[in-house]
Amino acid sequence: MHQLDEPLVWYVAYGSNLSAERFACYVVGGRPAGSLRDCPGFRDDTPPRAVRSVTVPGGIYFAGESRVWTGGTAFLDPDADGVVAARAYLITVAQFADLAEQEMLRAPGADRDLSVVLAEGRHSYGTGRYETLLRLGAYEGTPMLTVSAPWSPSTAKLSAPTGDYLRMIGRGLVETHAWDSVRAGSYLADAPGALGSWRADQVAALLG
Repeated sequence: MHQLDEPLVWYVAYGSNLSAERFACYVVGGRPAGSLRDCPGFRDDTPPRAVRSVTVPGGIYFAGESRVWTGGTAFLDPDADGVVAARAYLITVAQFADLAEQEMLRAPGADRDLSVVLAEGRHSYGTGRYETLLRLGAYEGTPMLTVSAPWSPSTAKLSAPTGDYLRMIGRGLVETHAWDSVRAGSYLADAPGALGSWRADQVAALLG
């Protein structure tokens, strides 16, 4: 249960956690539809205090091989010239630490010092695919944070995402930003890694 004086942050989701159903598995535990792994859930499974539709500067790309979805994984490049459609969840600092651990397929158990990322805007505490913390400004006076990779699209091994993964992200875009399937399909198909492997109409068809 939240303590009233616990510090809060906005966790900015730009991939499959755009879907409230998928993010709930990180909060309370469970396996998202189409994925290969169960999530243990937060130590404190209190729901987010607020949820917002937001955009942040940058771009998304797909790279590597996901052990949860197979195929390429979504990452955020804050230096790209573009706009990322995202969803912000207002959670405690401890819950954000649990989120970061689960993104690395580890069980929650330890809090994380956010002082460096809050002061400098970026902090890599390891070389793993989601062990780089990014500060993306503030919303309603509270810091906006996310997790991404230490590399950039120019040095990453780009790879195509699977249909199940794109479906989860696309449905999250539709529910968060009220986009239609055509717009969501174009947004995802144009991302490096997906570009050339998926057409916009193919992604749109996944969203029904």
